[in-house]
Amino acid sequence: MFKIEELSILKKQVIALGECFSDLPFYEEKQDMARIEAVLDELSSKLADNYPYYHPFYLGQMLKPPHPIARLAYSLCLYINPNNHALDGGRATSVLEKACVAEIAGMFGWSVHLGHLTSGGTFANLEALWIAKKLHPKKRVVASELAHYTHERISDALGLGFKKISCNTSGVMDIEALVQQLQTGDVGTVIVTLGTTACGTVDALDEIIELKSQYDFRIHVDSAYGGYFSLCRNLGEKTSRAFENLHFVDSIVVDPHKHGMQPYGCGCIMFKDPSVGAFYKHDSPYTYFSSDELHLGEISLECSRAGASAAALWATQQLIPLKVGADFSVALESGREAALAFFAWVNGNEHTLPVMEPELDIVLWIIKSDNASSSSALSQSAFEKAAKRNIHLALTRIPKKLLADKIPSDSTYWDVDEIVSLRACLMKPSHKEWLPRIQALVGDAIEEALDAKSSCNPDDAT
Repeated sequence: MFKIEELSILKKQVIALGECFSDLPFYEEKQDMARIEAVLDELSSKLADNYPYYHPFYLGQMLKPPHPIARLAYSLCLYINPNNHALDGGRATSVLEKACVAEIAGMFGWSVHLGHLTSGGTFANLEALWIAKKLHPKKRVVASELAHYTHERISDALGLGFKKISCNTSGVMDIEALVQQLQTGDVGTVIVTLGTTACGTVDALDEIIELKSQYDFRIHVDSAYGGYFSLCRNLGEKTSRAFENLHFVDSIVVDPHKHGMQPYGCGCIMFKDPSVGAFYKHDSPYTYFSSDELHLGEISLECSRAGASAAALWATQQLIPLKVGADFSVALESGREAALAFFAWVNGNEHTLPVMEPELDIVLWIIKSDNASSSSALSQSAFEKAAKRNIHLALTRIPKKLLADKIPSDSTYWDVDEIVSLRACLMKPSHKEWLPRIQALVGDAIEEALDAKSSCNPDDAT
């Protein structure tokens, strides 16, 4: 991860970039480099107070290290520091942004689109729902109860009615519950999640698309986490069908700063119908004069946006194109294989119970005990004990219905309606190779959590 040889490449390119402006009169800002180094010494020590997000032992949140070329391209761009709001401030990087967004759109089967990069998935989803309000100002937005919480917050900020649709026992939107809402006639947009952040589940997009023949509504897909899996060849049949139907939807969000291996923040919003760009139309008294070509600020709610993000993404896609079977998709498939293998290990462990088979690369499981509260406490304990072994997992609360096929909802086990499960995101290609060590250490942490419980409650059998 900390490859010093990368800096020699950066040095060469910084020199080359500087030579591109050699026709200008010499100019240099005087800086106290000794003081700068002293501050950076302090900063590097402070940055040590972080989890090792780059390492395969980190499986907690959706944090994937930027590809080396993304780090280098972003750093190189900072010497110019372009702003992709207008061609006035980001001429080269605006061209790069249009090119890499077009490649992402092509990954979803769109040859025609309107789209741009954003600071992240939250703002990208905000733009999608802002357009939804423009098209259906008096209609509601609905999404699965497992959809990202930001949709409800965004809807509130935009003054849109919002309704959570219950999920089924597989963790995907319940189609019958959705139909009940569509029958009211006041649903303007259905948010379909392809890769929920809590569970990695994928809503049945193909079935929701079929409902458009009976009801009038837009489909917005939040695939901030899961979008790139459209390149994978080792998904389950149901999951594959959802990704195969992406080209039918109205808008899509994907986050290159998740599986796209980009620095934060880099999100992307795309619309199938470019005519929605008319809603963005606005006047600016001091920009958009340098060129008659499209300025990205004319189709974005955000103004200033880092041109470095576009440069990093473009460079990454040049090195590893978004093509099925190429290195990028093979790396995603490796993470998926690791998730399936980890699921099999959890399923075969006498002390653990998987919540569901992973659809993408997230695995959820609980530790067996006599009731849900006790299992939740064991998850918390194992989480902490794993961290002491440098294995960094996550915890998530899930409704009991997600375990209905394993523990009946009327069982005395359920002293509470939710349970805290352990969660692992196997996003890194390296996870597959490191899995035996990860499993051994997770197993040790679980054993220690159970031993601690037994020592506190000698009569408790688990």
